[in-house]
Amino acid sequence: MAAHEILTAASQPRKIVLGEERLPKSWYNIAADLPAMPPPPLHPGTLQPVGPDDLAPLFPMELIMQEVSGEREIAIPEPVRDIYRMWRPTPLYRARGLEKALGTTAKIYYKYEGVSPAGSHKPNTAVPQAFYNKEAGVKKLVTETGAGQWGSSLSFAGALFGIDVKVYMVKVSYNQKPYRRALMEAYGGKCVASPSLETNAGRHILAANPDSNGSLGIAISEAVEVAASNPDTKYALGSVLNHVLLHQTVIGIEAIEQMQQADAAPDIIVGCTGGGSNFAGLAFPFIGQQLRGGRKVRVIAAEPAACPSLTRGRYAYDFGDTSHMTPLVKMHTLGSTFMPPGFHAGGLRYHGMAPLVSHLKELGLIEAEAYTQNACFEAGVLFARTEGILPAPEANHAVRGAINAAIKAKEDGTSPVILFGLCGHGHFDMQAYMDYQAGKLEDRMYDQSALDASLEGLPKIAAE
Repeated sequence: MAAHEILTAASQPRKIVLGEERLPKSWYNIAADLPAMPPPPLHPGTLQPVGPDDLAPLFPMELIMQEVSGEREIAIPEPVRDIYRMWRPTPLYRARGLEKALGTTAKIYYKYEGVSPAGSHKPNTAVPQAFYNKEAGVKKLVTETGAGQWGSSLSFAGALFGIDVKVYMVKVSYNQKPYRRALMEAYGGKCVASPSLETNAGRHILAANPDSNGSLGIAISEAVEVAASNPDTKYALGSVLNHVLLHQTVIGIEAIEQMQQADAAPDIIVGCTGGGSNFAGLAFPFIGQQLRGGRKVRVIAAEPAACPSLTRGRYAYDFGDTSHMTPLVKMHTLGSTFMPPGFHAGGLRYHGMAPLVSHLKELGLIEAEAYTQNACFEAGVLFARTEGILPAPEANHAVRGAINAAIKAKEDGTSPVILFGLCGHGHFDMQAYMDYQAGKLEDRMYDQSALDASLEGLPKIAAE
């Protein structure tokens, strides 16, 4: 009996697993298939397109070349594939229990990335980033993290390649999720609450607001400042940039083959979005097939209503950080000074969206929906009770989106195939679930006047 048939005697297996020999050999670069390229990043000083030399203080040249590449396939180095084998290929499941509970006419599948050592999709890019830095002779990496999944993943990758890792963790998540911090430290990473007194950016924020909850924009400023001022240190980013999204496409590449094994093809794809990496990892390979004349899919980006960059943000040039140290990129943004409320899905508390994801939204290739915190936790608990996996708060947004699509299918009398990304487990997020079960979870919304002020302060770029 084949490995993927063991769990069920049903005509279609519940679990679809590729063998290790099917581990992807290349990442997929959607830039090769786009009908139009997104506007280029701009230097914050000159407002001219950035070149490789502008990025060299932050990244090794191999990652810079991936950032600007137009090649459809970029080979995955064998040392990276060797480490991927710890958890890849990841399983794809048919959510039969959830389907039954919903009474839906839809078929629901999910690609589960929580089987990685760090418990999420983030090692898919942490490992290659650490590898390329190691090859370039880098000894130290600095980064930011929201919920801690990226920080723990880079700490894991740093341990494998002998690189010291320092993580600035958004303060509200630093306090909410102590076990994520403990995991980083177990891997050898050093975790600092952001904003901190260690950097000019952090000190400036704390001087204005000593009780600041922090944000990913602030944490990015701190990490970039450290990398830019220390020649022995490079910066690593867990989302947003092209090369990060590129590394995550192993998810969708595997899912395409697994769906074929299941004799099914998705009509609807749902992924949660904060910076855009896991969403892109699942959706881009399917969108690429569509762009090359293949089957059309409806792709939904599920985001938090408290930080809705795709549904309420403006498509404009903006800084990726609060202190305006990064290049300007054109993206859906709430403004670099926007401070989202402190909800539990910390990995989605970012003011902007990946330029490539934003570009696809402008091209009409994807759509976006925003959900409140309690609605997402309601979906996550239902999923846990029917499928046995407790999702991370971020992943609950994708679960909510898939459930909404399945309910709509029942109402419409249609039978779509729905595929969503379950980007990580919630084992380090139990306080959030305790708060939900106790009725203490609030649907915190952003301040509209603060959002208006943030958008009013967007950089004025003549090229727009």
